[in-house]
Amino acid sequence: MKIVVIYKWAPDPQYATVADTGEINWGTKRAVSEYDPVAIHLGRLTADAAGAELIGITAGDSTAATPKATQAAAARGLDRLTVLADDALKDACADTYARALSAVIKNLGDDVALILAGEASADVGGKAVPGLVAGFLEIPSLAGVEKISAGENGFTVVRTSAGRSQTLELTGPAVLSLTTDAVSVPLIGMKDMMAARKKPVEKLTLADVSLPPAAGKAHVVSVERPEIKPRKQIIFDSENAAAELVAALREEGVL
Repeated sequence: MKIVVIYKWAPDPQYATVADTGEINWGTKRAVSEYDPVAIHLGRLTADAAGAELIGITAGDSTAATPKATQAAAARGLDRLTVLADDALKDACADTYARALSAVIKNLGDDVALILAGEASADVGGKAVPGLVAGFLEIPSLAGVEKISAGENGFTVVRTSAGRSQTLELTGPAVLSLTTDAVSVPLIGMKDMMAARKKPVEKLTLADVSLPPAAGKAHVVSVERPEIKPRKQIIFDSENAAAELVAALREEGVL
């Protein structure tokens, strides 16, 4: 049995700058996307409980396959990695990225039980990739997952949805997007970094996989700062101020 964790070797937001036009300069510093360590650690705990192998996968440009990138991910507890690194994937849209990841997962065989992902990526933050991967693999996708436990017949998943907690039984593979507080992530020590150097890493390019067909492509044509709407500066100071505020918020669609 295999449990797969999707991670991203992404620009580090700490070093990003924003131009007056709204365009972001990410700089050259990269790291494992800040939401992914939660997925990796919960994947480690789940794999240990289920007796499964934990495999980290990523797709991106050639920097994703550098020793610095692979060791940073492996040090968090992965058993091995499969990296699809191709400069044609630089600045890929969510659809292309998801198609690449689904192709990697299909290459891992038929015994993939779970696919875990962080809540979002640190650079794009669109939250679209896990659902798209599930679509290409034709399996369920669940967001807002807080807990995973292994059982005899599959996995039990607890997630938040529409302000309530749901418990679901999984009897087949699924893509799970985890909340940021699903688990506390331990610090990486020197021992972890040393062990990471010995973890197996499979490196692929687009020529090694078969991507699902795409009906069309999306690409960025312009970037600009969003329009800032002026504040209405309405003051509610009557004895019915609370009710008036609630009514105004509902009118604006906030409540």
